[in-house]
Amino acid sequence: MVGGVEEHLTVGRVAELAGVSVRTLHHYDAVGLVRPSARTAAGYRAYSADDVERLREVLAYRRLGFGLREIAKLVDDPDTDAVAHLRRLRGLLMEQRDRAAATVAAIDRELEARAMGIRTTPEEQLKVFGAQLYDAIGSAYPATRRTEPRIAARVWEALGDARTVLNVGAGTGSYEPPDRDVTAVEPSAVMRAQRPAGAAPCVAASAESLPFEDGSFDAAMAFSTVHHWRDPIAGLREMRRVARRVVVVTYDAGDTERRERFWLTRDYLPEFAGLLTDWPSLADLTRAIGGRAEPVLIPWDCADGFFEAFWRRPEAYLDEQVRRAVSVWTRVGPQAERRAVNSLREDLASGRWAERNRDLVALDAAELGLRLLVA
Repeated sequence: MVGGVEEHLTVGRVAELAGVSVRTLHHYDAVGLVRPSARTAAGYRAYSADDVERLREVLAYRRLGFGLREIAKLVDDPDTDAVAHLRRLRGLLMEQRDRAAATVAAIDRELEARAMGIRTTPEEQLKVFGAQLYDAIGSAYPATRRTEPRIAARVWEALGDARTVLNVGAGTGSYEPPDRDVTAVEPSAVMRAQRPAGAAPCVAASAESLPFEDGSFDAAMAFSTVHHWRDPIAGLREMRRVARRVVVVTYDAGDTERRERFWLTRDYLPEFAGLLTDWPSLADLTRAIGGRAEPVLIPWDCADGFFEAFWRRPEAYLDEQVRRAVSVWTRVGPQAERRAVNSLREDLASGRWAERNRDLVALDAAELGLRLLVA
């Protein structure tokens, strides 16, 4: 603002700053995608701060591969403000990063195989490209990711008297209540293919766009999946839309003491903190469903092999199969993973780990940031 009058940028200056051509900006104006709100004295297009904000969103979606018609629907959504767009874009970029990390990890494995004179099959060479994160790690799920009965009891109790339940981000079907009418939603084909015979019917869809009418279910549940969604707040609102009750198990990213309490992130994997940057707060997640949050303790012999599950069984983290079923290891990248595993192996062998963590032996359960959200 200059003298109480909002400054505008010329079309040429906007094109220079955005790294696009003036012709592109003219086209966006012609199709109604980004129309500058003013003109200069000479009649040239001039962009206000709001115009630039909209252009930023358009260009970000465009560079993620969205078509112009799809972008127009996204940026014209009256229920999505600038902060919501930024979170959605961040989620999309994180997904893109995770996909790239999974691809890099697969290439590293192939390089190691070739160094040993092993050549991968054509199917293995092609399978990795374009894979989602769950497609990259999903094949390891059945071996280590199982329902933990004590945590499941909390989830099923929170479902109350619900008879029809929607399981969002259902994966291979863990934690689905056996005594309810369950419908599952899972975007990954790899995960859907591993659902056991007799499992609930599964729809290929994402949390952010559930293909159901308002109030279609008594309850909607989601277990340890929200952190994989492109737009967690939008996904939770969708759950609230299609069900009268919502039950979610997730993590409190704002619990910085959690990283200090959990020796793996404190002593061996500091990169974990970077995965939580700008993640919605527990208050934001809870507010999205209009509910409350309760801590969930992790038993020392937890049957479900999620990231924190082996807090009293450190040797498990040396197992490649255990790590492959946890997205954290793919997201931090192979270099951080190798360093953390090698350091842990050395400390277990020398007794340093046992000395540092001797107090854990007396604990039957640990509070490591797992939360149950109920609305």
